Amino acid sequence: MTDRSLPADATSARTPNPAQTPGFLGFSETRIAFLLLLTTPAMFGTNMLVARWMADTAPPVALAFWRWVGVLLLMLLLRGPQLWAHRKDVIAEWKDLAVLGALGMGVCGAFVYIGAETTTATNIGMLYASSPVLIAVLAWRFYGERFSTLQGVGGLLCLIGVLWIVFRGELEALRALRFAVGDVWVLAAVIGWAVYAIMVKYRPSGMGMMTRFTAICLFGVLILAPFTLWETMTVGAVPVQWDVAIAIGALVLIAGFGAFLAYAKVQSVLGAARGSLILYLNPIYVAVMAWALLSESLALYHLIGAALVLPGIYLANRRPRQADTNGAGTRTP
Repeated sequence: MTDRSLPADATSARTPNPAQTPGFLGFSETRIAFLLLLTTPAMFGTNMLVARWMADTAPPVALAFWRWVGVLLLMLLLRGPQLWAHRKDVIAEWKDLAVLGALGMGVCGAFVYIGAETTTATNIGMLYASSPVLIAVLAWRFYGERFSTLQGVGGLLCLIGVLWIVFRGELEALRALRFAVGDVWVLAAVIGWAVYAIMVKYRPSGMGMMTRFTAICLFGVLILAPFTLWETMTVGAVPVQWDVAIAIGALVLIAGFGAFLAYAKVQSVLGAARGSLILYLNPIYVAVMAWALLSESLALYHLIGAALVLPGIYLANRRPRQADTNGAGTRTP
């Protein structure tokens, strides 16, 4: 048994479109998805704001560990029985799950919190915006996806924009290779996220999306546990105080569990093409929230970097026209 969604019956003309039927509080599925499209970037951005907020308070590895412990517990409530039913798949795929857990919960979690100690939330948001370009490049290099000249131009624009942000728009800093160490940690997290996304897409699995994600969370927590113990013994434990509890609660409920479910909903109802708008909105939301909540200033180099990165994402993710089964040209999302 699997929890994959079954395809809609295209032959039943009388079957109502689920996206148009009334859903929560009378809203259609499509309207709910569009509302989530506008709010999900703020959910993802919460992770970067909390990272900066807790930079001098909570140890970074422990922050990542407790975030994903909380998400794992919530996912087990939803998919625990399915995970147990797929225990043979978990055993068969343990190597993939271990790598995905290390990347998704370790590198993409702890590295961001380490980087936040010496860089801003705005920088983190801008740098993470480049991940779709890296994903497209990796898909082309290792899995043979078509990569056009226009996509190459987009990738180059995005690279220039990222470098402009890392070196704070100072050519002298670029020549002398002076940069904030935190930006390097964040770039490592961006690379980790790109590899994670590629593996999730291309590595086969006998589990459905949410069940597999639950298994990944489990392995991620197991991998983070010894590092958290080492950090506790050498650096110190997570302080027991209200602001830390609120921060971890926000990471679990908003940036982890809530953001994942919202993004999955947007993708399932609106499709990958429109769902990818979240990636464009995310750095803008982070910059505005960092300005409003953390008093971070939006510098000129941020604007110039964004002006290069965002169009670069758009161009790099434009797919070449391909022929469908009827011979007509279609553009894949």
